[in-house]
Parts: sequence; structure tokens; C-alpha cells
Amino acid sequence: MATRLSDPIGFELFKNTLLSIADEMALTILRTAYSGVLKDNMDYSTAFCDAQGRTVAQGLTLPGHLSSFPDALAATIRHYGDRMRPGDVYALNDPFEGGMHLPDVFILKPIFHERQRVAFAATICHQTDMGGRVAGSNASDSTEIFQEGLRIPPVKMYDAGEPNETFFRILEKNVRLPVRVFGDMRAQLAACHIAEEAFARLSAYMEEILDYTERLTRAAIAELPDGEWSFTDWIDDDGIDFGTPIPLTVALKKHGDQMTADWTGTSPQVKGAINNTLSFTRAATYTCLKSVLPHEILCNAGFYRAIEVIAPAGTIANAVPPAACAARGLTGFRMVDTVFGALAQMLPDRVIAASEGGNTGVSIGGYHADRTPFIFVEFICSAWGGRPWADGLDGNANLFANMSLPSAEVTETEQPLEILCCELIPDVGGPGRHRGGMSIRRAYRLTEDEAVLQVRGLYGGAPGKPSRNRLIADGRERELTAKVTMTPMRRGDVFIHDQPGPGGWGDPLERDPLRVLRDVANELVSLASARDDYGVVLDASASVVDEAATTRRRAELRAARGWAAPPVISR
Repeated sequence: MATRLSDPIGFELFKNTLLSIADEMALTILRTAYSGVLKDNMDYSTAFCDAQGRTVAQGLTLPGHLSSFPDALAATIRHYGDRMRPGDVYALNDPFEGGMHLPDVFILKPIFHERQRVAFAATICHQTDMGGRVAGSNASDSTEIFQEGLRIPPVKMYDAGEPNETFFRILEKNVRLPVRVFGDMRAQLAACHIAEEAFARLSAYMEEILDYTERLTRAAIAELPDGEWSFTDWIDDDGIDFGTPIPLTVALKKHGDQMTADWTGTSPQVKGAINNTLSFTRAATYTCLKSVLPHEILCNAGFYRAIEVIAPAGTIANAVPPAACAARGLTGFRMVDTVFGALAQMLPDRVIAASEGGNTGVSIGGYHADRTPFIFVEFICSAWGGRPWADGLDGNANLFANMSLPSAEVTETEQPLEILCCELIPDVGGPGRHRGGMSIRRAYRLTEDEAVLQVRGLYGGAPGKPSRNRLIADGRERELTAKVTMTPMRRGDVFIHDQPGPGGWGDPLERDPLRVLRDVANELVSLASARDDYGVVLDASASVVDEAATTRRRAELRAARGWAAPPVISR
């Protein structure tokens, strides 16, 4: 570890300048991207890295991309090393050579000073399409990486400032919407250019920033109790072997100022496309630990130094070729809940209940009347679990995603779809002293002649309610599974998705009856749930709490459940 700084004021100015550069990169992509998945959903991240590829500053974007840049840059440096020149730009998406899943394309630009490489500007964006068997390249039922789309190992996108025409021609012929993909890549290039221009005015404190972050992290970890805590959660299935639960197991070990997260015991990699890269498993682990440590700790490689993540190769936590991984987000979100399950035993007053299980990805693709293709990609993240100090957030992005839900008006303007509803679902959040947040229902009606629907989602763990997918076609409604691929839609068909519900925190019979009354008035909790889950009885007008009846009802419910104390974990 380097020595402490002799110029703390200069260091602080430099630190905040680097953070502002990473944020300015993120804003550049937001303002210049073509696709809704970037400018509306905001599924992208930006970072400023040192010459060795270590993240120094990450923009205010996705926690799911924590730890992704070091792996991508390590793979690129391994291939090109000292052959990098000013004006070079590199691209990759191969999950087994530094990537995460094929839609996530990294664009990386080395920055030089006096002919020496001193830093990297780095971006990752979820592209609307990268080819493969389904529109959007995001099917959950692929069984090999070869089915999922175009794999790009670390390659030169620009060579000394000149575009690699071969790269662009191959890409153009393999994606369904090349204009949109190229437009989004230009947004990534613009972000890298912004970083390069800004860095030219700075001197180097980057190593000190990493050491500073490591010191803060280790000091915060040292204050936590020593010990070991483990937890196992499950994914329903992989979409191929239906009804076969997939275990995710983590053991958190803390000693002194070091933390280890060991995923040994987690399921072997599966047939379905929900396998993780190691970088995504790290990201899920780092996200949880970052959320319980002081917020002033930066998200960079110094933070990672104090936390070891172990995941055996060949498991769903660290898959090897030819594992499919397009829908690996499903596993990552459940891993967040798994780590929180272990942390809840270690730090019960800091950890939220399980959230809604993560985003649901909705892709609808087809052709307009003139046979030009359209692809709609949207990710719905909608509620948090109850917190030790407050209810879970209603209709809010999962903390592992930090995404935005596109507006109905923008979607209807850009896509052959009508958004019929976007509303909170009553009673979906798990009861508790602090209830789980209420998740979102969203309905889409197709206005083009035909399309194909893909949905990838998870059932929420108890005590929140499960997700639900329905398709209304020819006037009849039918239930769909949680993971749907290649389901045909016709003009006028309506797809309805209910996000699963997050869990509650604490004994629901200890919830303030007036807060239950407020939830009933706001149509977030039904009268039946108020009575049966919270033991709160309202008068005939449903506007006043019947205190005597509530006392009796709560006594009945306590006697029926027979708890000596509430369980730490409710499933």
C-alpha cells in the first residue's frame, strides 16, 4: 500500500475531478444514445481506469457492472499490451474473454501522455441487438453461447484513429438494427472522447485514490463483527429443466479488515441461459457489501482489494464455455438476495428484506409492413424489500440495477406498442412491521401485424407474491411461464406482466395500524390483507381503525402462528 498523501487538498480535488469525469461520460451516453434501453432504461455504465486497467472512478450508473471493467481491460491488455497506440479504440462482448453477456458491449479507449499509456476511458452499454436466434439477443432458453449472437473477443474498433472497416461490416451484417447499434456505439465513443479530453488537463493521483479507498474499506470492515455466516437461496429453474430448483449458496467470512464471499456449494452451470460470469458474481457481492458500508467509500479497485470472491469454475457463479448466459441477470439478482440473507445474520439492523427478484426483461421484435425490423427491449425493476427503518420503496428500481422505467409516451412514439397500464399492484409486497414495496404491473398492446415476445423473469421469494405473465389473444387470456421465448403476438394482442413482490421486514402484527389504514386508503393493501396479514380491523367505512377489534384479531393471529419470536428468515 502506498504512503499517505502529503497534499490532501490536491488529492481531494483530483478525486472529485475523476468522479465528475466518469459521471460526465454517463451523461454523454444518456444525451446521445439512440435506443430506449440506454436513454430511457439507462442500462449502461462508464468508468475511468488506470493504465493497468483498474477502476479508479465509476459513473453513477449500474451496480450490476461493478468489477466488469477490470476483467474487460485485463483481457484487452493481455491481447494487445505494449502494441496499443494513441487513437486506438477496443471493443468486446465475449463473456469468456472479459465480457458479461453478448448484448453488453464494452468500448475501451487507452489514453496517452507523452507516448505513454496512463489511463483508460471505459464504457459498457446494453445494445438493442447482437444477432443470434431471437430479436434482442436475450433469450433465456438458449443452451449454448453459440445460439446467442455475435461474440466479439477483444478487437480493435479503431486503429490509430482509423476505423476498422472489417469490424464494422461484420457487425452490420449480424445485427438486426445496425443503425441503432452504431448510433449507440457512437455514444460510447463520445463518452470516451470526453474522458480523454478532460484527463489531458490533470496530473496523476490515481494510485493514491485506490489506496485511499482501500484504507476506508478496511477501516469500515474492521468495525464489523468477526465470524462466518452462510445462506442458501434458490432460482425456480433455468427455463429448460422446468421445476428443478437451482441452489445459490454463499458463505461470508470476516476476519479483521478482510472479507471473503465463498460461493462454493452453488449449483453447477445449467443448460439455460442464466449462467454468470465471475465478474457478475463479484458485482452482486460488492453491491451488497457496499450497501452496508459507509457511502463515502468509492466504487473502484481499492474497494475490491479488501473483499475476496471465490466461485468455483464450472458453476452457475463462474461458468465456462459453452455455457449460455444471455439472461444471467436473473441469477445475479437472486445472488444479491442470497448475500443479503447472510448479511442479515451479521448486521440485522442494516439489511433490507429480499427485493422483487430483479428486473424482468421484455423483448418484442418483428417487422413493419415494409419489412424493416423493429425491436423493443425494456427492463422492469420495481420494488425493494422492507427495511429495518422503513417500508420498501414502491415502484422503484432494484438497487442492483439502478435503472429507469421508460415513459409510456416515449415507448408509444418509438415502437408499434400501446402501454395500457403502468400501475402498482395491491398486496404484492410482503407484510411486515415495515412492508415490502408494491411492484409494478405493465401491459403492452401490439399495433403492428405480428411480432415475437420474449420475457425473462423470476418468481419472488416468500412472503412477497409471485410474478405473473398473461397474454390476451383472440379475446382469451392465458397464463404464460416466468420465462418465455418465441411466443407469437398478433395485432391487438395484449401482454400483461406483474412483477413479483419483495419481502417485508419485522413482525406484521407490530405494524402501526394507522399506517395500515393509510395503505388501504391508497389501495396498496386490501381490507382482507389488513385483517389477515396485519390483524388490523377497520370500521364499515374503511376509514377508521377499530382498536378493540384489532387487539382481538392480533391476539388470534399470534396464538394461531405459535411464534415465540419472529423467524430471522421467512420463506
